[in-house]
Amino acid sequence: MNATDKIDNLTESEIKKKAESLGMAYLEKSPKNISGPVINTIPEEVAKKNKIAAFEKTGNQIKIAAVDPQDINALNVLRFVAEKEKVEMAVYLVGEKVFNEILSFYGGPTEMVKEAVQSFKQDLVFNSDLENKEEDEKKKEEVLKDAPVTKLVQVIISHAIEGHASDIHIEPMEKDYRVRFRVDGILHVSLILPKEIGPVVISRIKILANLKIDEKRKPQDGRFRLSTNNKNIDFRVSTLPVINGEKVVMRILDKDEGITSIETLGLLGSASENTQRAINETYGMILMTGPTGSGKSTTLYALLKILNNEERNIITLEDPIEYDIEGLNQSQIKPEIGYTFANGLRTILRQDPNVIMVGEIRDAETAELAVHAALTGHLMFSTLHTNTAIGAIPRLIDMGIEPFLISSSLRMVMAQRLVRKICEDCKEKETVPDSIKKTIKEELQKISAKELEKYGLDQDGEIDFYHGRGCEKCNGTGLKGRVAIYEAVPITEKIKTIITEKDGSEPLITEERNRMGLLTMKQDGLLKALKGFTTLEEIERVTGGTFALAEEDV
Repeated sequence: MNATDKIDNLTESEIKKKAESLGMAYLEKSPKNISGPVINTIPEEVAKKNKIAAFEKTGNQIKIAAVDPQDINALNVLRFVAEKEKVEMAVYLVGEKVFNEILSFYGGPTEMVKEAVQSFKQDLVFNSDLENKEEDEKKKEEVLKDAPVTKLVQVIISHAIEGHASDIHIEPMEKDYRVRFRVDGILHVSLILPKEIGPVVISRIKILANLKIDEKRKPQDGRFRLSTNNKNIDFRVSTLPVINGEKVVMRILDKDEGITSIETLGLLGSASENTQRAINETYGMILMTGPTGSGKSTTLYALLKILNNEERNIITLEDPIEYDIEGLNQSQIKPEIGYTFANGLRTILRQDPNVIMVGEIRDAETAELAVHAALTGHLMFSTLHTNTAIGAIPRLIDMGIEPFLISSSLRMVMAQRLVRKICEDCKEKETVPDSIKKTIKEELQKISAKELEKYGLDQDGEIDFYHGRGCEKCNGTGLKGRVAIYEAVPITEKIKTIITEKDGSEPLITEERNRMGLLTMKQDGLLKALKGFTTLEEIERVTGGTFALAEEDV
């Protein structure tokens, strides 16, 4: 086989053999995601002409896919780029098919914006004459369906999905529009749109969500579904009038990504065992607490997934329905027509349910109905906005629920937060000062050996912490994905007594929790940091304070 053999005429095994004979690496599959700065290291026209393209950057090295790595012109281009960018080049042999897949990453949002701006200037010339207002509206509708605008919206959405974003924010600024993606709980600027393009993009999204495009004075809510990579993804759309125009936020609801097992979410050790025990009860109430965006609903869905079978009638009341799950009877409340959590709960109790999930207990009426449902043979799941797990008990008492009813109905209270995970592709051990190691050792002494064993840790073992040094896969952050840290408190006979006789005294329940050896969220987070899931900085970021772990009720 000589250097002039055409790659597109070779089989995969033959290309692999050629790579071996040339003493170089072989790229079998196209990467799932290539960032704009990396792919644009080599301009698109140059890449197509010489059949070379950049697909990954790690530190000072850029990986290059080449169809013919012995092409003199291609090698000259690479030498020029290496000198200009002051980087090293690692060349990988690829087949035509994989190379063409890599080329598809050139169609990024920036190029789409340029195309849309050009199209906008050519097509969107409205008459100021009032007699032609109807004609202008038709013209506007045509532009909203125009290929560049439609494609731009699709590209923004696809880049958000590829980057595993949970939300897309499109915000009018003074001179332009800003597009931000929320990835692992943190917002990042992804794109800047020209002032004239922003409203057109927002109008296009409103059409997709079946909202009124001419209503810009008040907020609107809607949703739509797109099929991408052979799976359906739902988008929840919210519009808000702001000082410079109209802001849109799209929540990305990927059923396959969002609903997972409780182990994958991060529920480990005694917390997992106690939760499994609670959901196997035939009746009673399980409450999740935490601020907005702490993953409460995702955990509840994961628990419902365990219970979801043909023998059970599971009904949910949600606002809004985040994930459409087969086998569940999910109902969307509509307060504007009087269909509230309380009214809905009254109705579904007549629907012969085994398991009920109420999205949130917001008022005394819903709380009372939920408690009575839990006492009359139903397994009830819901959420409360309190900072701690134990704080849910005095909160229910404040809502007017009698302590004896709470002690009889409540099975488990849980609190959670989300922390960013260390990127597995660039994870490495981190040097920690001896002072911190000493503090950690002291905290580990307060956690039972049995609990540490459940986490696969040892009180006398070596203390190792990890961090991500930053790579292409995590966009240089060293963090990718999220895991939850939990506090799970089962309602034991002793805690029931404290609820009924001491009006749910938070200090007394906290004392009992510590006596039982149950982990606080900070302790759970510390153990997850020791297991290499996350960093100490992340635990401190979401729980606050320093590592006086067992002393605080967080």
